[in-house]
Amino acid sequence: MTKNDDIFTGLLVEIKELVLSKIPRDDRLMNICRLLNEKVPHYNWVGFYLVDWANKRELILGPYVGAPTDHVRIPFGKGICGQAAEREEIFVVDDVTKESNYLSCSINVKSEIVLPIFRHGKIIGELDIDSHTPAAFTGHDRTFLNSICEIVAGII
Repeated sequence: MTKNDDIFTGLLVEIKELVLSKIPRDDRLMNICRLLNEKVPHYNWVGFYLVDWANKRELILGPYVGAPTDHVRIPFGKGICGQAAEREEIFVVDDVTKESNYLSCSINVKSEIVLPIFRHGKIIGELDIDSHTPAAFTGHDRTFLNSICEIVAGII
């Protein structure tokens, strides 16, 4: 068991409580972003993208914590987020400079993980996390973040 496993276990409890709280949905999602950004040292940008219900082939930036981004709307297939949405699978990029279809948000970003969020078998959003550390995301991160996606699916 690693130090991150202890952090992840505590965060899952806090996130479950947040999701069940009575505050507005976007405030709950923002608080989840803040928790992840503050408690996990290698999570330097944390945000949710939501599927645009009017145009189901596009993602709209939702609550996030980190440097501002120009990427507030992303078509399916474009960039790491768009590819994850189109393929409906988790993307882990250890070195963003090696990706030809990467949408650069900051010169400080070295690696990224994007996890689709599903409800009733359909993609409804994504959790996107950037790190200033190369190859920052392990299998533990993937499992932990996938659990978060399952938890928040009910409020998106």
